[in-house]
Amino acid sequence: MGRLYDDLTIFGGNSNHELTDAICNHIGIPRGRAEVFKFSNDNSFVRIGESVRENDVFVVQSFSEPVNDSIMELLIMLDTLKRASAGRITAVIPYFGYGRTDKKDQPRVPITARLVAKLVGVSGADRVLTVDLHAGQIQGFFDVPVDEMSAMSLAADYFVEKRLTNPVVVSPDLGNTKRARNFAERLNAPLAVIEKRRVGNVDRSEILNLIGSVEGHQAVIVDDEIDTGGSITQAAELCLNNGAEEVYATCVHPVFSGPATERLQASRIREVVVTNTIALPPHKMINKVTVCSVAPLLGETIQRIHAGASVSAAFRTAETMPLW
Repeated sequence: MGRLYDDLTIFGGNSNHELTDAICNHIGIPRGRAEVFKFSNDNSFVRIGESVRENDVFVVQSFSEPVNDSIMELLIMLDTLKRASAGRITAVIPYFGYGRTDKKDQPRVPITARLVAKLVGVSGADRVLTVDLHAGQIQGFFDVPVDEMSAMSLAADYFVEKRLTNPVVVSPDLGNTKRARNFAERLNAPLAVIEKRRVGNVDRSEILNLIGSVEGHQAVIVDDEIDTGGSITQAAELCLNNGAEEVYATCVHPVFSGPATERLQASRIREVVVTNTIALPPHKMINKVTVCSVAPLLGETIQRIHAGASVSAAFRTAETMPLW
C-alpha cells in the first residue's frame, strides 16, 4: 500500500458545480473553498481559500462547454494547488473533451487528446480519474496513472429495471460495437450494428447498412456520447423503418451541441437516458431526457483512491466491462 495522505479535500471548477456538490454529499464532506473566475480582460484566475498542505486533493472539472475555458480552469487550479503544497492532486475529469481527436486520420492534423492529456500532467496532476473515454488509447496519452470508470452500467441497470419485453441493443457505428455488446449481455438481448461513414470534418455522417434484426423489438441505441444528435436520430429512424416497435437511446456524456435538443425532441425516440458527467442547462433538459447520477460511482472511487484500496475490485471499470 502506498503513502496515506492527510485530509481528503475536493474542489470543483465552474463546469459542473452540481456534480461536485453531489460527490461531496455522498462522501460526507464540504466542498473545498476556492474562487474560480475571469477578470475583465478574459484571463482566468484561481484562489484557494483554505490550507491544502499535504492533503489528498481532488479537482472535479468536466471539459464541457465552453470547452477551452473549462480546460484552462483545471490547468490553473492544478498549478495553484501544486504551489500550495498539496500532498497529492487527482484531476477528476468526468467528461474528457477533445477525445475524438485521438489519432491522425487525415494528413497534417493534430492529436489534440494527447496534447490536453500532457497539459494535465505538466500542470500538477499526480493522477487522473475519468469516465468512459471516447477511445481506450487515450489512457496512454497521460504521463500519470489513470483510473477510467465506466458509467454504462448505470444505464444498463436502468433498462434492466424497465423490464422491456423484447429488447435489442443497437450500436450506432462499428467502432462502438464492443461497448454495445457488453450492454447487450447485461440486458440479455441480441445485438445489431449500424454501419455508417462520417463525412469529412463536418458533424454529419451517412448511414450505409443495418447489420442484424430489430423487427418486432424495442431498440436501445447505445453510444458513449450524443453530440449534435444527427447520428442517433438517423439510427432511430433506421430502426423504426426496419420494424422496431419503439426506440430508446442512451449515452454517458450528453454533449447536446448545436441542434441536438431540437433533433431529439422532434425524433421518434421514446426516451434518452444519460448521466450527469456534463451539466445540462434547463433549456437542454427536454422531457425525453432521464439523468442517472455518476456521483456515487465517483464518490466511492475517490474514497478508495484516498484509502489506497483497490478500485477495479469494487467497480465496473473500462477494463472489466466485458464481465457484465
